[in-house]
Amino acid sequence: MAPPALRTRSVATTLERNGNLTLVVVDRARAQNRLRWELLSGIIRKDLQVKYQGSVLGFLWSLANPLVLLVVYSFVFGVVLKSGIPHFGYYLMAGLLIWNFFSGSVQTACGCVIGNAGLVQKVPFPLTVLPLAAVGFNLIHLVLQLGTMMVVMAATGYTAMIGPGLILIFPAVAVAGVLAVGVSFLVAALNVRYKDTTHIVEILLMAGFWVNPIVYAIVQVYHELGGWAWLYWVNPMASVVVTMQRAIYAADVPINGSTDKVLVSTQWSFYLEHLALGAAISAAIFALGFAVYKRMSADFAENI
Repeated sequence: MAPPALRTRSVATTLERNGNLTLVVVDRARAQNRLRWELLSGIIRKDLQVKYQGSVLGFLWSLANPLVLLVVYSFVFGVVLKSGIPHFGYYLMAGLLIWNFFSGSVQTACGCVIGNAGLVQKVPFPLTVLPLAAVGFNLIHLVLQLGTMMVVMAATGYTAMIGPGLILIFPAVAVAGVLAVGVSFLVAALNVRYKDTTHIVEILLMAGFWVNPIVYAIVQVYHELGGWAWLYWVNPMASVVVTMQRAIYAADVPINGSTDKVLVSTQWSFYLEHLALGAAISAAIFALGFAVYKRMSADFAENI
């Protein structure tokens, strides 16, 4: 007999105790959810072990990448190109870490089905856990990197981020997570049938880095687009990035040599309104990605 977690049908057993009938129902959905969670956590642990196996520093390497980028971009944009944004390194990291989470999730998910071809072809299991594991893997890195950045900022005396505005991190990460899962479902499915998907995704993510206000202030977008600036917010990651900047960078300071402020607003309502739009668009992308993935997953074993 198969274990309860693997049964495909609900089981109802009637027991008689002291003349009373007790109906014990083993819920199918609950058992399947438990199985999915065990698979998801197992895949994430395996990916973490594979990534850092044999490494001297191990997980500390996940912190090295953003720190190197911090130094390089701070020098290029803060010193050479003189962006004019005070404490540019902190401004950069506020947007860069959440962007790295999104782009890393999508890139990892793009090859998650093909990378587990042996498992997909031989073992029946819920295939939806593969893109979810890719996002979960990158979410762990995001949490640790955010924690490290907070410690560094506090240690260097930058206290502008200390305040209730930090709460905005949670809805921003939630919207980015929903979007990342939706896009991950989509690219993971398409890449099984269309192998050029990986290259297209790389190009789009590279362009996306510059489209989002990570190395420049959002107020510059308003100046350039004028009355068309509202189109900029159709990109859900734009609202996520500026919200993270409000939560972490938090400084209500002018751009050097300008009357414009680095943050377009300090009011929570501005960011929550744009996050709401981003959440709606992300939910639509999630629904599309999930539908495409479910539809195409039946042919994964054959097309890999």
